Amino acid sequence: PRMPTLVSIVPFRPDLAPAFAELNRAWIEQLFRLEDADVHLLSHPEASIIATGGQIFFAMDGERAVGTAAAIRVSPATFELGKKAVSPSHQGQGLGERLGRAVIKFARAEGAALVYLETNSALANAIRLYQRLGFVHATRPTPSEYARADVYMEVRL
Repeated sequence: PRMPTLVSIVPFRPDLAPAFAELNRAWIEQLFRLEDADVHLLSHPEASIIATGGQIFFAMDGERAVGTAAAIRVSPATFELGKKAVSPSHQGQGLGERLGRAVIKFARAEGAALVYLETNSALANAIRLYQRLGFVHATRPTPSEYARADVYMEVRL
């Protein structure tokens, strides 16, 4: 087994925007297809996530971004945990959980009452991770923007 690396979690910096897009495109295109909502967020992370009161976190192995997750502000009291990706080279080291916790901590600090996410039922490992973070399956209040999203989960803060 590979020795785990010392990876830090850092907030968005403009120079990391390309890594946000690359990390997410890689897993989405491997398993699904890029949708219009993906393209918008990945092409304009600063305008669509940061400027609207959200945050994007990165798992950094030295100067290399190896994971990411976004806290997307939906309303003053609600955030979406979205666009979570970890490079295959760094999976299995708990980075997805650390990134998820960073999103929840940020949302709580911003006064949110709810964080939700959408995923796909084929992603069993991701669903188990979300359950460890406190997310529970719930009924989606509105239709999803994503064709691949057949699972809705939320955690009340």
